[in-house]
Amino acid sequence: MGITITEKAAVEMNRALTEKNMDVNAHVLRIAVAGGGCSGFEYRLAFDEACNEETDDVSTQHGLTVAVDHKSMPFLEGTTIDWYDGLEKRGFTFDNPNAQKTCGCGTSFSC
Repeated sequence: MGITITEKAAVEMNRALTEKNMDVNAHVLRIAVAGGGCSGFEYRLAFDEACNEETDDVSTQHGLTVAVDHKSMPFLEGTTIDWYDGLEKRGFTFDNPNAQKTCGCGTSFSC
């Protein structure tokens, strides 16, 4: 199942790459979980120059290469990452079926 990136989220990620003068074909979107935040774990999104199929789950979605390290995948399995653009806020949203509790800002969770 893995992680799903919506088309809207992919457009924003590609826009970020373009703004940083980074080549979409030479960079990988790395998604990870790190300890921290008000609920215990934080989502991490970053661009990386490489991935390793022995240590990462790798997929291509909407023209983006997406890598999730094997340690983070159990916490992220089935997550959908979308882009929200409203009057009160804008940014990436995480719909994570593994999260038992999330913080108010939506960037941290607990399992």
